[in-house]
Amino acid sequence: MAPAADGAGPVGVDISDLIEVKQISLEDLTGRSIAIDAFNTLYQFLSMIRQRDGTPLMDRDGRVTSHLSGLFFRSAALLQIGVKPLYVFDGEPPELKQKTLQARHEAKVEAEKEWKAAVEKGDLKRALSKATRTSRLTEDMIEDSLELLEAMGIPWIMAPSEGEAQMSHMVSKGDVWAGASQDYDALLFGTPKLVRNLTLAGKRRLPSGKTVDVSPEILSLSDILSVLKITRAQLVDMAVLIGTDFNEGIRGIGPKKAYALIQKHGGLEEIEKTGTVKVPAEYLQVREIFLQPEVTDDYKIEWNRVSNEGVRKVMCDKHSFGVDRIDKVLSEIAAKQNVATQKSLDRWH
Repeated sequence: MAPAADGAGPVGVDISDLIEVKQISLEDLTGRSIAIDAFNTLYQFLSMIRQRDGTPLMDRDGRVTSHLSGLFFRSAALLQIGVKPLYVFDGEPPELKQKTLQARHEAKVEAEKEWKAAVEKGDLKRALSKATRTSRLTEDMIEDSLELLEAMGIPWIMAPSEGEAQMSHMVSKGDVWAGASQDYDALLFGTPKLVRNLTLAGKRRLPSGKTVDVSPEILSLSDILSVLKITRAQLVDMAVLIGTDFNEGIRGIGPKKAYALIQKHGGLEEIEKTGTVKVPAEYLQVREIFLQPEVTDDYKIEWNRVSNEGVRKVMCDKHSFGVDRIDKVLSEIAAKQNVATQKSLDRWH
């Protein structure tokens, strides 16, 4: 069982200023198997799926259901276009991550106070903005998510440590075609092909109330390293200078400055020798987390047909989603899967 992730949330190193991304459509991914960073994705849903004042979706017993809504409807959409999703959940975080997790927890507590104050003042725009920063992923939420995935016939894997590391390992082995996460950290772990915005595609409402069109993006690690003319180890060194989930960065150093330092000096040891930059003391440990992460080969990947009864049990019986709405989506999935099965059979006749 994964630990509860009250303090966690997607952040990661942002290197978007240094790279070009290729926009694609969801249909471009038809027939592809994709390992999805589960915690990163569930936090997206918890953050985004809220009422106008920032209140998350809840069932009749007051339990938060935003994560289940996102997980069901987005996974269903992927199944309907022939994408084969697989979710990878985080295990025990590395010790170096504890400081980051504590800081995030404290930020959530503060944001929650500001959210409630904004609601009392009737400032719904500010309330929604603050509410998106308060999301917590509990052990019960994870359990419900796993039960729903089982019912949908979607495989899931519990990583021994960081989910992105396990995802990267599976893509590198060729067990899945690509990984999916919003965090560029997936590249630091060595994910050869990374899809961003997989579960965000379509119209997205920003905390400001404005809506934007979001398209999936695909990034190739080898292409990025080739364009930047660096190795993955050097990319990790850049991240250490900027700051990661496992170390504080150096004040005043962002992606462009970190890249310039690596280009000039080659690595952190050489930068440290110059005496002009105080390299984070734990850089060897951070390197090891990214370059030699804890992963497992003890998993089985198998997609099964959706159990309508199982889905209704989680979504309708337990969490009071409307039966008609759930059944409509279930019938759409079944229709797509029946067409796919018939096409497969036709190939043998």
